[in-house]
Amino acid sequence: MARLLIVSNRLPVSVTKRANELRFQPSVGGLATGLSSFCDSRQSLWIGWPGIASDKISTDQKQQITRRLKKENCRPVFMASKDTQAFYRGFCNSTIWPLFHYFPSYTIYENANWESYEKINNIFCEAVAKLAKPDDLIWIQDYQLMLLPWLLRKKLPKAKIGFFLHIPFPSFEMFRLLPWRSDILKGILGADLIGFHTYDYVRHFLSSATRIEGIEHSMGMLTLGDRIVRVDAFPMGIDYDKYATACENSKVKKRIVPIRKKVGDRKIIISIDRLDYTKGIIHRLEAFDLFLSQNPQYKEKVTLILVAVPSRTDVKNYIELRREIEWLVGRVNGEHGTFGWVPVWYMYRTLPFDKLAALYCIADVALVTPLRDGMNLIAKEFVAAKKNGMGVLILSEMAGAASELGEAITVNVHDKRAIADAIKHALEMPPAEQIERNRLMQTRLSRYTVTRWAKVFLNSLQDVKRIQIELSVRKLTDQIEIKLINEYKTSTKRLLLLDYDGTLVSFSDRPEKAGPDRKLRNLLGKLAAESRNELVIISGRDKKTLNNWLGDLSVSLIAEHGAWVRSQSGQWQATVPLLTDWKQHIKPILELFSDRTPGSTVEEKDFSLVWHYRRADPELGSLRSLELKNAILNLTENLGIGIFEGSKILEVKDTRITKGNAVRRWLGKKKWDFILAAGDDYTDEDMFAVLHESAYSIRVGHGTSHARFCLDSVHDFRLLLQKMIKI
Repeated sequence: MARLLIVSNRLPVSVTKRANELRFQPSVGGLATGLSSFCDSRQSLWIGWPGIASDKISTDQKQQITRRLKKENCRPVFMASKDTQAFYRGFCNSTIWPLFHYFPSYTIYENANWESYEKINNIFCEAVAKLAKPDDLIWIQDYQLMLLPWLLRKKLPKAKIGFFLHIPFPSFEMFRLLPWRSDILKGILGADLIGFHTYDYVRHFLSSATRIEGIEHSMGMLTLGDRIVRVDAFPMGIDYDKYATACENSKVKKRIVPIRKKVGDRKIIISIDRLDYTKGIIHRLEAFDLFLSQNPQYKEKVTLILVAVPSRTDVKNYIELRREIEWLVGRVNGEHGTFGWVPVWYMYRTLPFDKLAALYCIADVALVTPLRDGMNLIAKEFVAAKKNGMGVLILSEMAGAASELGEAITVNVHDKRAIADAIKHALEMPPAEQIERNRLMQTRLSRYTVTRWAKVFLNSLQDVKRIQIELSVRKLTDQIEIKLINEYKTSTKRLLLLDYDGTLVSFSDRPEKAGPDRKLRNLLGKLAAESRNELVIISGRDKKTLNNWLGDLSVSLIAEHGAWVRSQSGQWQATVPLLTDWKQHIKPILELFSDRTPGSTVEEKDFSLVWHYRRADPELGSLRSLELKNAILNLTENLGIGIFEGSKILEVKDTRITKGNAVRRWLGKKKWDFILAAGDDYTDEDMFAVLHESAYSIRVGHGTSHARFCLDSVHDFRLLLQKMIKI
């Protein structure tokens, strides 16, 4: 079994110092508690900060911490106080946290904090690189280490690297506000597998990758050079059995007795959160206040137990939030309370498991209404703890868990009346309905536990690496390149079949500006001048454009993906009879979609119509492409024409026309002793398919292909041609 290296900002064990004595205790947080049980079941190391600044301890104490943590399969990464201040409290929690949770007004953009973020990520990189072995799985966790995947990729190019973001990834409109957005994207894309809790976050990430970096994706797969990167949703589970059996735990039972004795027969609503402005605690209290005002019959019959776990206690926004919460608790209690009844029990503290589980067990309703939350495990823990099936979960639709817990009462957290109504609905829900809802959610949660979440993620990471290896086997290596050039050198009858766009030149926002540069013309001229060569340039362009660009060279040309052919210095010939009646039905539809999609254009060729959308908004273009394809699919069914998707184009053309049919003219012309064919997209697959297995077929770019080999880019292919003419 491969060793697992988990890398996170904090270790599952925290170190503190009192009176010069070191203390070790379990860390608080869903990640630490969730993954600890999984790590115990396999060979693993956990790398992270132990929670104490390096300048607050002596060298001997550092060594003591390292030795002690080693016994826990942990390796510490030490940071000085000034670094933790600028890195963690600065960039992580004053920039990334508010922005990714849609609080741009709380976001601070300080270059000094960014520099500290870079520095700490580099420190982590050095620590991981020293420990990593070739077969290790490196799993990087969360927003504090978003640069680390790429930093490690540079040091360990073949490493198996996964990255998981436990907070929301914001929409492009929000993410683009970040001055360092490209650096963050590049950092995350250093991973082989990128995981999020929900598909919404996946979609947002892919949108930003396309809009900011111009990286296209297909079904969540991105091609970066010679690497395939997968982006997917993996909703995190919980240690289900731990919570499902909590009510039978003797320590938990002891905690239940005094709470129940004090509350009596009143209904109990619980609200348990870290004190954070993203959790919607103020909205929750105001909604409870409204509920009591609208439903006076519930006064003295219901109690809200509000637990706010201390967080970032020296940060201004959190200090003000605590003050506002405590003022609001006082106002609600003062307005609605009576002798012997306090509507809101407020606790500002961290609860151990037995106290937390006791609240889960006795609560009639759990109010989990964050303004924005990556997942929210509190909701899942509450449902799991309901062994008898009784209890109702009220859940914000902005929590990641809402996509899994569909049987909960979901609410818009900004609609206080809706929350108040949901509280009343929950308190009055019949027992049979409560049980039915909870059993469905429990079945789901019991199947997809935190252990299964981790296994599924790591298995997916292994799958991505296998795909990468399969692609690398097809890569035109230095050794194969030498063999190709030697065969080219010794052959006497050479056929070179070269696609144009995406193979000899990179794509342009304006297709008409993708003409050959001076270096390319010089390169093609030298290849064509060699008497042993037959050079054929194949393109989707119309014959007039190809004539203007390349007609003066001693090359053969194929236009419109095989509709027209021209031998060296010959005349253009159609490969099939020209049929254009269908255009009058299809062209108006393409023009309508062009009008509806700013930046898109319609190009008419002799044998086809092409809708270009490279200059359109990426997401709108992709959406319109699907709509357009569906709109004309039925119309083309009996017309002998087909719809073909290329790089930012949708082409409608005669189905008899293919590059494969066109190049057959040259394949049968001579008994070639060297054939080189290169292309970059689906239109070239017909050409690759008709070649003899001994031919050197090369796909420029990556993906499924009939080609024997692949190269990363136009630059790499042109470099190969340059080496061929220099022999």
